[in-house]
Amino acid sequence: MQKIENKNALLTTFSKRREGLFKKASELVTECDVDIGIMMISPAGKPHSFFHPTVDAIVSRFQNPDMQLSQGIRLDTITARNKVNQLKNRLEELDAIEDAAIARTTFYDQMAEMRQKGWWESIEQLNANEQIIFEAWLRDTSSKMFHHLNQLENGASSSLGRESFGV
Repeated sequence: MQKIENKNALLTTFSKRREGLFKKASELVTECDVDIGIMMISPAGKPHSFFHPTVDAIVSRFQNPDMQLSQGIRLDTITARNKVNQLKNRLEELDAIEDAAIARTTFYDQMAEMRQKGWWESIEQLNANEQIIFEAWLRDTSSKMFHHLNQLENGASSSLGRESFGV
C-alpha cells in the first residue's frame, strides 16, 4: 500500500472507506449487540464519528470497562437501541415495498413487450407462463376500463340530474 497523492482521489477514497467502515460498525451493532465508537478526521480536516448507543456510554465504558453505567446513560442506551431497531424495521419495510414496485414494473414491462408482439393475434402460441401473465394483464385492463366507465357514467348522470332541476 502507498499513500494516495492525488487530492481528489484521496478524498473520494476516504469517503468510500468511511462509509464502508460505518456500515461494518452498524452491522456489528445489529448482529453482535455491541457498543462501538469511531472518531476520525478527514484529509480535508472535517471530523466524522459513529457512536452506538451514545457517546457518553462509549466514553464511560472506555474509561472504566468494569464500571456500571449510570441510570441516565442506561436509559439513553435503551432508547438508542430501540430507535435503531425501529429504523431497521422501517428500512426492511421500505426494501419490501421497493422489491414489490420493481416486480410490478418488470411485470408491466413484460406486458408492454408482449402487446407489441401481438398476443391477441396468436394466443394459441403462448406457453403456460405467458398465458398466466396475459390473463392477469387482461383482468387488470378490464378492471381499469370498468372503473373508468363508472366514472364517466357517474359524471354523466350527475350532470343530467342537475339539468332536470334547472341547475
